[in-house]
Amino acid sequence: MHLSPIRPLLTILALLSSLTFYGCQERYDVVVVGGGAGGTAAAVEAARCGARTLVVEEGPWLGGVLTSAGVSAIDGNYRLRGGIFGAFCDSLAGRYGGYEALRSGWVSNILFNPRVGAEIFANMACEAGVAVRFGTGLSSLEQRKDAKGWQLRLSDGARVRAKILIDGTELGDVAAAAGAIPLDDGRTVQDLTYVAILKEYDHDVLLPEPASYDPENYRNCCLNPLAQDTDGNNPKGQKLWSPAMMLSYGRLPDGHLMLNWPIEGNDFYVDYLKMAPAGRAQAFRAAKDHTLGFVYFLQQELGFTRLGIADDIFPTEDGLPLFPYFREARRIAGRDTMTLEAARHPYASDRFTRAVAVGDYPVDHHHYQNPDWQALAHQGFGPVPSFSVPLGVVIPVEVEDLLVADKAVSVDWAMNGAVRLQPVLLGMGQAAGALAALAAASGRHPAQVPAAEVQAILLDHGCYLLPFLDLKPEDPGFRQLQEQGIRGEVRGTGRSVGWANETWVHLPD
Repeated sequence: MHLSPIRPLLTILALLSSLTFYGCQERYDVVVVGGGAGGTAAAVEAARCGARTLVVEEGPWLGGVLTSAGVSAIDGNYRLRGGIFGAFCDSLAGRYGGYEALRSGWVSNILFNPRVGAEIFANMACEAGVAVRFGTGLSSLEQRKDAKGWQLRLSDGARVRAKILIDGTELGDVAAAAGAIPLDDGRTVQDLTYVAILKEYDHDVLLPEPASYDPENYRNCCLNPLAQDTDGNNPKGQKLWSPAMMLSYGRLPDGHLMLNWPIEGNDFYVDYLKMAPAGRAQAFRAAKDHTLGFVYFLQQELGFTRLGIADDIFPTEDGLPLFPYFREARRIAGRDTMTLEAARHPYASDRFTRAVAVGDYPVDHHHYQNPDWQALAHQGFGPVPSFSVPLGVVIPVEVEDLLVADKAVSVDWAMNGAVRLQPVLLGMGQAAGALAALAAASGRHPAQVPAAEVQAILLDHGCYLLPFLDLKPEDPGFRQLQEQGIRGEVRGTGRSVGWANETWVHLPD
């Protein structure tokens, strides 16, 4: 048989290409794709535990929802400040002159400028020794067949090998690309929000009329002459606040005003998880226009002509955040699944023995901008106590050497309304980082690492495993109480207390 000389040449070139890809590459113990809140915490914790760690982030900041999305009002866990979350809060208090200074708006006990938050996370990553590639995305990934870990090709052309890969993105796209099985319960996504942060200028700063502006979208955002007032509520049953209360809701310590207003403000519905990148970009542009319309309404209809989009926070041309506030991601099927019933009945299974993160926020869903809001916005979730999240939510059931560290963890649709909050993301991310470091150092798959090993590291680093309010991390006996709790030797009693739910071993009167 006559062989064409081209075929051997192609074979040699393919071999050389393979050698280049697999031979000339950077090697890390842990690579986190996406510097979201959970991804940032995972990277910091992995590096603190001795793992050589890289973060690949498309934008210029770490921190995700807390910084890049502009949601700089922390929801929940004010009395459960431990681990990286606690350190972040302490840094904020140090920057602004104490915790009382952080109570500048009425939506949260901890508010801050997103730029300050990004600086704190950058400092944490630097001090831990995390390598960070900003402005870089993931072009391709391949699970190694001959050994543990992953081969990654980055958008800057770099080739990277990782023993453990962590999805720290906002939407869980990396886990999906890696083959993680979705936890699909057929429910619709929550509204997203393009946050706006305003400041008061000494002159009028009127926006041009945004595309498709319609004042009807915002007339019932607060008490005003245009609102349809039905006994203090708007037609959707949402309470109408005064304009002053609406604006002071998210007042930051430096006087800026964060607009993340769910009452016919800048919430926006689109089923973005099912979209291709081009469709998402178009949808997010529409969400941005909706927020600009809200600001335009405040200026034109309510007379706040000197309130304009702050020009000194986000590194963007229009002054809006780097991306929207996503309340939903692609959720994986994990070794554990956090459910609403698990939060209500923490001792009905052995999940509490694998606890690694805590939350105290109620189940909060945003669906009022969905055309089917009447069916979705009144789910009757009911109260929950404070809760723990088990380690298995970050471990996919089928894909080895992959972890998830943000909203794409294994949580059911209902309970996502509480697990999605910033302190819980930081806690789950820290646990994922500790698990990744342990797995990389020992040559085990993450699923082979006992939860007790991860819990020991988290306790070393001042984390809550169970939401017991009896003792704080700095109190004598804190670690002992937490260890007794995960062994089942003591049990807490939970109760719903508005926006800050509780669990006590010794329930106060």
